[in-house]
Amino acid sequence: MSGKNEIINEKEAVMVQTPVLTLTKPTVEDGAAMWQLAKSSSLDTNSSYKYIMMCEYFDDTCIVAKDGDEVVGFITAFIPPKQQDTLFIWQIGVAASQRGRGLGLDLINKLIEREACKDIRYVEATVTPSNKASQALFRKLARSHQTDCQVSSCFSEQLFPGDSHEQENTFRIGPLRS
Repeated sequence: MSGKNEIINEKEAVMVQTPVLTLTKPTVEDGAAMWQLAKSSSLDTNSSYKYIMMCEYFDDTCIVAKDGDEVVGFITAFIPPKQQDTLFIWQIGVAASQRGRGLGLDLINKLIEREACKDIRYVEATVTPSNKASQALFRKLARSHQTDCQVSSCFSEQLFPGDSHEQENTFRIGPLRS
């Protein structure tokens, strides 16, 4: 080599193949990885028990994205007993390596296609005013389903102990199906 920088033209470039992710129901074994992913992000971190419990008792309404055996994304969600037509999304976690690729939207869409969600007409989540990424995701979900996204006040900051939690606003997307 002559010491000069070599320029490789596009014809000589090596194709980089992005891995295909598997979107599936979580198992209790996935709970710890979901907790770790939440802990390594800006999400509110719940106890590891919460993630394991969601995998055990709410697996029909939760989903994980895996790259091989590694959990790189998840949603914890449930159907509120008094709102059987609504899927409430508690958390969406996406690994830094997967952000900006539409994984959050893919996870939601795959989740609402499940048999357990066949009667779901609305998706709800609470989002803080500073969480612009989640706000954009839920608005994009509404646009992709050509439906409404209504935002209303839910939990004021006065309800939270301490002084470091913003208010939570409800994002309600739907109706999803006629």
